[in-house]
Amino acid sequence: MGIARERGQTGAVIDPRFVYLAAALSLYGVFDYVRATLAGTTLPNRVSWGLWGVEGVLAFFVEVQQHVGPAAIMTLMFGLVPLIIVAASFRHHHGVWKIGRFDIVCGVISLAGIVFWGLVNQSTVALISFITADQVAALPTVRKAWLAPETESPKVFVLGVVNCAITLMTLRHFTTGGAVFPGAILVCDLLISVLVIGRLGPKSRDARAHVVAPAG
Repeated sequence: MGIARERGQTGAVIDPRFVYLAAALSLYGVFDYVRATLAGTTLPNRVSWGLWGVEGVLAFFVEVQQHVGPAAIMTLMFGLVPLIIVAASFRHHHGVWKIGRFDIVCGVISLAGIVFWGLVNQSTVALISFITADQVAALPTVRKAWLAPETESPKVFVLGVVNCAITLMTLRHFTTGGAVFPGAILVCDLLISVLVIGRLGPKSRDARAHVVAPAG
């Protein structure tokens, strides 16, 4: 099992110790999300959050082996934060999104990707498999952000974008293994943030309903 270590940038854009600021922001975001989950106003999708947690912890151990440096701390947060949120969802019987067939299918595909990543010896294929598994795990929450943005708390995703940007800028060497995982999470968190804050799903449905509504 391995992840490619192609060299690119030599020298961090910002001091690597800024990764600790990113970790603090992550904790602040999860505190807000957990509080909303316990109150029943935010309904996390356990499929997405559970798989994100597993993937984040696995990615952390890989980055430690590849000597990524302090940026690995942020990756560890990517694993611990989702697991905390999943645990919080069990404290409120209404504090969870109902799992449907789409969520289960995405979960199975994502788990298959993680298993394949652990078994394959070709580094590039392993990396693609891992990132694919992570993005497929996000689809249930992306779908939920489109269908019911009011059940999500955007702060954790907005701060996730900031966290990933900081993490990328602290990399001393812009390796594939160190950059692709936070980069993929940045894109995913940005998409969910836009869907939740902009309430694009409900607006789109309202617009279509207005178009098809009979005049009179």
